[in-house]
Amino acid sequence: MTQAPAQAPARPQVQSSTRPSLWRDIVENAVTLAVALIVAVLLRIVLVQPFTIPSSSMEPGLITGDYIVVSQFAYGWSPASLPLNTRMSKRRLFGHGPARGDVVVFRRPHDPAQVWIKRVIGLPGDTVQVRRGVVYVNGQPILHTPLRLTHDKDAPQRPVLETRETLADGPAYLTYDGGEGLPGDDTPVYRVPQGQYFMMGDNRDNSLDSRWPADLGVGFLPAGNIIGRAEWILLSWNPGASLFKPWTWLDLRPDRFLVRIR
Repeated sequence: MTQAPAQAPARPQVQSSTRPSLWRDIVENAVTLAVALIVAVLLRIVLVQPFTIPSSSMEPGLITGDYIVVSQFAYGWSPASLPLNTRMSKRRLFGHGPARGDVVVFRRPHDPAQVWIKRVIGLPGDTVQVRRGVVYVNGQPILHTPLRLTHDKDAPQRPVLETRETLADGPAYLTYDGGEGLPGDDTPVYRVPQGQYFMMGDNRDNSLDSRWPADLGVGFLPAGNIIGRAEWILLSWNPGASLFKPWTWLDLRPDRFLVRIR
């Protein structure tokens, strides 16, 4: 009689625990996220920083809704680049001053919590004066070429004269002139102190800038308040678009993608 083969003894089953593996994955993901956040913050503080244009003071070159990139190391680094920092310093690391004609983002001297953007018109030691809407630097008028009548992009009911200004030692750029005899069209002679700059908005009759004292506009801008130089318009949203209105996120201006700021 044939005997049935003896069955091999059953191996004891080892119950693997997923808890250590789960915690290891959580820790690894947390470390990766933390490193990515640290790198992003460092890049934002040291190299580049994005800003959204909130007003029309720099029209026609920059308009409300433009999303721009600012080079923070163009002039070296200062504490003004730190988020939410309101304690300014006169010193810049590895820095040099902006050139006449640069478009600069800075912390407003009267209230460093506010971040503004204007164009550099006067350098340390310069004299600046506006006569009948024409800007004079060191006694010489900036070349002023009227182009066409148009309307303020943020206020279509407001007619403006589009004008090209050409600096003797800098770039050419467009400005808006709202007419004769408006506030800021005729000023005293300003002598720019050492370590400071004279700033103006391109929308000349719709800009609070160095033509007004610091408690109203900018006054003279200390070098330590400068965050960086505006370089590019990445993209731009039409009026009414908002982060809190997802249906407006794609309401973009395609003609303003990757535009170099002049």
